[in-house]
Amino acid sequence: MVINDAVQLTVTMTLFVVSYVFFRISVFVCFSLIFVAYFATMNIPLSLAAMAIERYIAICNPLRHSQICTVRRTHILIAVIWVAGAVPAITDLFITLATEPVDFFHSSIFCIHSNMFRAPAVYYKGQAFDILYFSFVSLTIIYTYLRIMFVARAATTDRSSAAKARNTILLHGVQLLMCMLTYVRPVLEVALVGAFPKHVLEIRYAYYLVIYILPRFLSPVVYGVRDDKLRKYLKGYFVCKLQRVRPITLLER
Repeated sequence: MVINDAVQLTVTMTLFVVSYVFFRISVFVCFSLIFVAYFATMNIPLSLAAMAIERYIAICNPLRHSQICTVRRTHILIAVIWVAGAVPAITDLFITLATEPVDFFHSSIFCIHSNMFRAPAVYYKGQAFDILYFSFVSLTIIYTYLRIMFVARAATTDRSSAAKARNTILLHGVQLLMCMLTYVRPVLEVALVGAFPKHVLEIRYAYYLVIYILPRFLSPVVYGVRDDKLRKYLKGYFVCKLQRVRPITLLER
């Protein structure tokens, strides 16, 4: 998850900066950047859905957690997620190779997905994959986190622990919802660009912040800052405290 986030942020930032600095770049370079960015972006909601399933097993079936969530099965699941994330980008490549002339691959374009993959079949194929992945991820998240919330509420008599569990679930759910905007981004972008054609760059920049940047900022909050031990050390390093210094007399020396 951390490696995927690092790759996704690095490639998307590179793509964003290169596109606006050089404006037109080689089709081959554009495809390489878009492929990696698209692949890493599609992996994130699938990975979070897998993490939700793992948490569901750990809380709702704790006695079987070690038997179900083995290292070997984890490696297999990671491989399945990466293959599922790569399928949409690979199909885009095959459709483009079959429909575009050879001269197109030796030209330069403004590097966005719609300019790179111009065939109508790519758009309809993307809609089909987005609906399929969005349905799977959203249903998985809703089911697992509702079950986790009910079990956490029933298993504890400490209201503070139950509230902390609900807050963690809420923050994780917000992160997942923001990541799932990946699946509805094309539809919303077409609608907003059609309604505000003079603000295309602003709309794309806002999508970049909301879909690619903000969910990455929520990860430290969900998994790090809210931890009691880590928060204690963060306060010690980053919070300024006024301490009274007692002078030492000559007799004490």
